[in-house]
Amino acid sequence: MEKDKMKKNVRLLIIVIIAALLLVLMALEFGLIPKAFEEESDETPLEEAEEEAGNDGVEPIEPSEPVEPEEEDFKLGSEVLLEKERQLLQNQRVGLVTNQSGINSRGESTIELLQDAEDIELAALYGPEHGIDGAALAGEYVESYIHEELGIPVYSLYGKTRMPTAEMLRGIDILVYDIQDIGARTYTYISTLNYCMVAAQEQGLPIVVLDRPNPLGGMIVDGPVLEERFISFVGIDLLPMAHGMTVGELARYFNRDIGAELTVVPMEGYDRTMLFQDTGLSWVQTSPNIPDIDAVFGYMVTGLGEGTGVFQADQFKWIGGRGLDPAAYAALLNSTTLEGIEFIPEERGEAGGVRLKITDYHRFNPARTGIYALTYAFALGDFQVPKSNDTIVMFDKIMGTAQMGQYLEEGLSPQEIEARFAPDIGRFKEERRKYLLPQYDPL
Repeated sequence: MEKDKMKKNVRLLIIVIIAALLLVLMALEFGLIPKAFEEESDETPLEEAEEEAGNDGVEPIEPSEPVEPEEEDFKLGSEVLLEKERQLLQNQRVGLVTNQSGINSRGESTIELLQDAEDIELAALYGPEHGIDGAALAGEYVESYIHEELGIPVYSLYGKTRMPTAEMLRGIDILVYDIQDIGARTYTYISTLNYCMVAAQEQGLPIVVLDRPNPLGGMIVDGPVLEERFISFVGIDLLPMAHGMTVGELARYFNRDIGAELTVVPMEGYDRTMLFQDTGLSWVQTSPNIPDIDAVFGYMVTGLGEGTGVFQADQFKWIGGRGLDPAAYAALLNSTTLEGIEFIPEERGEAGGVRLKITDYHRFNPARTGIYALTYAFALGDFQVPKSNDTIVMFDKIMGTAQMGQYLEEGLSPQEIEARFAPDIGRFKEERRKYLLPQYDPL
């Protein structure tokens, strides 16, 4: 009897528990129990942050359905051309100005891609300084030849001529330019671009520029602006040392005076706040002394002292000269307001100098840093400024002006020199705006 009673009580208890669980589940379903009792929150990180910081009495707007932002894939101009703008080259005999840097994000050569395209005829190649494979040393004469595999001419634009001749362009319907730049006025690949645009205009040929990123980004515009007297192959137009433009934007700027039939194929997924590292691309050695990104960023810092006794070493990663005390030089540079850079004292043989240690690529300004490095070297050492007379010396060609040499001789500080150059930079920035591609403007 007692056992039957206990069984009945157990059954009643089980029924009560099941009923209670059902009531709880119904309450959760209809929102009668607060969500805080659930194991996981449905709040987004932004909503959680707003709750922690307070919302100042503003009622948060809750979207009915969360939408995941779509990320735009980065594409080079060469990739956009073949995917979306192919009609520009279809059934055309193409002359391609390129070198080993003319590859896409998958490492495929533009030469090979155009050669393999059934609807495009690759008729000739044109190589800048260092040749089409980038192996020739700086200033080394490069011959034209016939490509062994393709059987088409490879014309050197750093040999008998630096501008394509009428004979070189015979049999060509359109010129295409695809070379990676490094963002400095003195790098000669942009001079080759300028010359090709002039030649195309003279011969009545259209020219297409496949855009590539400025590896320094498009925010730094600095350094002395080139004066017309000092135009040369290491300074082809009235640009500051760091111009902050892509090759496509440079082509648009050059074309203000050339008037070529120019088409720029822009990149996708790019804005001018991006450095090369932000694109996801792998750096390809653009010339023998620019094997990596640190060489790109060091180029304008260490390569300004041509003919003065202040020189660069280790592929633009060291600057110094004979008689410099490396510790004093490093201490002086490290005491400045220069951002994103540290200077490590280092001797190289009989010369003292500093090694560059870039700590923040986004905050680092190579052109400004170069002015400081050269000015302080002159302040601490015994160096001479080359002078231009009837012949323009390389130092002035690189600087784009004779004023820098005068300022060094007068013993001006880097800050005073910056102030002297500032009005010209301001005027250039205003002019530059006309030629920037609006799709690269940061949101």
